[in-house]
Amino acid sequence: MKEYALYKGEEILAMGTADEIAKELNIKIETVLWYRTPSQIKRSKSDNCRILVPLDEDEDEVQI
Repeated sequence: MKEYALYKGEEILAMGTADEIAKELNIKIETVLWYRTPSQIKRSKSDNCRILVPLDEDEDEVQI
């Protein structure tokens, strides 16, 4: 399973699979996965937005 880190600004909120993150933060798995969509990434310019970053990809592949 894919592992992720969920950030809010520069703070790490949670790490693990999307399911584990959803359970830890008491939110839906769809919400967790939405944090990785292009529309959410565009909104991530402020320090208050959450963004989901895959841990097993090369840094060059992650576009933030």
